[in-house]
Amino acid sequence: MFEYLTVPEVAKVLRVDDTTVRRWIEKGILEAIRLPAAGPRTTYRIPKKTLEQLLGEPL
Repeated sequence: MFEYLTVPEVAKVLRVDDTTVRRWIEKGILEAIRLPAAGPRTTYRIPKKTLEQLLGEPL
């Protein structure tokens, strides 16, 4: 089964701001799944495997 991380979780691991993670998603640098919006911001989930591939190590 796939594990997904939220934008704040990814930002914390990468030590960047949430806005930076969202920008990377929009530019296609990070793979993410877009969820139906419940508020003013788009909600994303990032597959854990994507972050592990970017870092080159398991989380």
